[in-house]
Amino acid sequence: DFELQTDGNRSGHFQNGELGLTPTNEEVIRIIAAQLAEIGDQFDKEIQGRVVNDLVQHFLNEKLSKEEITLHMSRVVRELTRSIPSDMEQEKAMLVLAMVLTKKIVNTVPSLLRRVFNTTLNYMNQQLHDYIVEMVSAVKQ
Repeated sequence: DFELQTDGNRSGHFQNGELGLTPTNEEVIRIIAAQLAEIGDQFDKEIQGRVVNDLVQHFLNEKLSKEEITLHMSRVVRELTRSIPSDMEQEKAMLVLAMVLTKKIVNTVPSLLRRVFNTTLNYMNQQLHDYIVEMVSAVKQ
């Protein structure tokens, strides 16, 4: 029933003179993603290349287990969070930093995509699951 626009968003239809859009999970996720992307753009400039290169070396080390890499990523995110303005929720900063680091690592070494993605997903599930659920619930209301 919806038209897909070239930017990936769905257009609404006019019903009785009003734009008829009902918030779906997909739309909620788009709203959250846009907010996080904006913050991520700011953080992207702050992350030094040596931090990314250090993480790349950990991901390239085949001897390290998934748990060891996830722990290292968690430490790096916590360290970077200390430099974030205190007016931002710590969990939001951690979430965005994890995603920005993932992007930077994959841009540096594309062959690490699967390993980095799985590690980031594991990290987010372990450390930020409740925060993500709360964030989605807040946007739905």
